[in-house]
Amino acid sequence: MTKPTLLDFTADRIAAGHVSEDDVVTLRRYIYGDMAVSLDEGASLFTLNNAALTYAETWYELFPEAVGDILVHQARPAGYVSEDNAAWLIGQITYDGRVCSRTELDAVLHVLEKAREAPQELEIFALRAVAKLVLRGEGATRGGAQLKPGVICDGEVELLRRVLYAGAGCGGVAISRPEAEVLFDLNDATLEAENAPAWSELFAKAVASYLMALSGFTPPPREVALAREDWLNQPGGYEGGISGFFGKMFGGGLGGVRDAYRERPDPFAARGAAMEAEIAINEVVTEDEAAWLVDRIGRDGVLHENERALLRFIRQESPNIHPALHPLMDKVA
Repeated sequence: MTKPTLLDFTADRIAAGHVSEDDVVTLRRYIYGDMAVSLDEGASLFTLNNAALTYAETWYELFPEAVGDILVHQARPAGYVSEDNAAWLIGQITYDGRVCSRTELDAVLHVLEKAREAPQELEIFALRAVAKLVLRGEGATRGGAQLKPGVICDGEVELLRRVLYAGAGCGGVAISRPEAEVLFDLNDATLEAENAPAWSELFAKAVASYLMALSGFTPPPREVALAREDWLNQPGGYEGGISGFFGKMFGGGLGGVRDAYRERPDPFAARGAAMEAEIAINEVVTEDEAAWLVDRIGRDGVLHENERALLRFIRQESPNIHPALHPLMDKVA
């Protein structure tokens, strides 16, 4: 008797309406039988996921693991997510018009957390997906906390923080403008909500990180990836790697941004000194950054508490406040 193909097995499970623990074991045999996961096999997993069946808990382990193996561990060089593969993943997730937080979003974050470098579009896609989940109140966090529509509770902050951590792990330690824009949009959409206090701190620190670039490391480009190792792999590298650096930055109060940078060890003293000089320049808020901030804060004509916290932090940490920000700074004096 001919063994059923993976497509046959997928169709059979959809007809049955469930994926059991035994089914997950069988799926592992199908996709890992040749010690690698193909894009076609990954597409079969998405087909099963989009069918909205009843799933065993082990399904939620297999799904992100397999997607991560396709995009990260099997990449050449390993750890570098290509633009084509990132586009494939986004296409698979958006095919049915929704994002499942327990499988698809978790798969994206798993990829970003494991990747050494990935296209920024993938991380921004994840951040926007989380923002939509927050506003709609759909799904749950990895820890099982239920989301509430239009309110940023501790569970939502946890999820947003995880996305930002993941973005750091794929090569962007400093917050980018697209990330800051998403956070501002989310803040504007929930101004009247009773958000968790942790959101105010996360928002202020993340936007301040973009404005003053208080971080300075990116993985090597693909063409030199196999020629040398990143400084984090050298003796004395920052404990926890890039994610550890970013975690330090987002922990322990607003001063954690500067503390994380100051505690960053660099075994190459000359390069460390050069980076210190560069970061001193970056701490100055430029005209372009000031104009962007004035536009974002002034859109609704009201200076809200999260925005006040951001301005206070900039005033404390930046050695040179741009004149365009003086009227705003006067309001938080």
